[in-house]
Amino acid sequence: MTGPLGWLLDAQVHVAGSPVLVREIVGNGFGLASALLGLRRLVWAWPVGMIGNALLFTVFLGGVFATPQAHDLYGQAGRQVFFFAVSVYGWWRWSRNRRSGDGQRPAVVPRWATGRERLGLLVAAVVGTAAAYPVLAALGSWGPLPDAWILVGSLLATYGMARGWVEFWLIWIAVDAVGVPLLLRGGFYPSAVMYLVYGGFCLAGLAAWWRTSRVTPPARTDIPPTYSEAVA
Repeated sequence: MTGPLGWLLDAQVHVAGSPVLVREIVGNGFGLASALLGLRRLVWAWPVGMIGNALLFTVFLGGVFATPQAHDLYGQAGRQVFFFAVSVYGWWRWSRNRRSGDGQRPAVVPRWATGRERLGLLVAAVVGTAAAYPVLAALGSWGPLPDAWILVGSLLATYGMARGWVEFWLIWIAVDAVGVPLLLRGGFYPSAVMYLVYGGFCLAGLAAWWRTSRVTPPARTDIPPTYSEAVA
């Protein structure tokens, strides 16, 4: 393939003597930009992130696309596909919220998840990781257990972001804690460094959304009239 797209797919740089794909660097750059936009609760967080998902999908399928590492991280690649799908939902939800407001407010109002919602996240994390692990192992994924958690945790964090739950930052931190050593061992150095950056960024995002959730007034709920008031 020739032209700019061909260059993007084939171009490499050398970091500490090791070849690194330019598309891995660019894809993570789009991911960081999406996170920054998400921190500010801007709708553009979703389409920008989707571009990064498409690029990183090609990075983690070393057996299909030419990569210096030649490792297949099916969980990492699969999560880019699911990211793309969940991002469509997030884009739609945030856009709808913005249209229903005055056009000046952020697209989502942060709040802590309810006890029932947190229980749902915990069950989904355990069941999802347990279900993904044998599948990834059978596919020959490199590091199937951490890869399984990264896949499931990333999906839960993205869904939580779409819903406006403050907890989604905590899930991202847990994903980063597992992802950094896995990616370093696999030789995906730009992604590992970006996970470290994400970790620090998630702490800042958690603090920002936490503060916002405390100062944002709860949604107004009208009290239904009594029978005597209704017939008066």
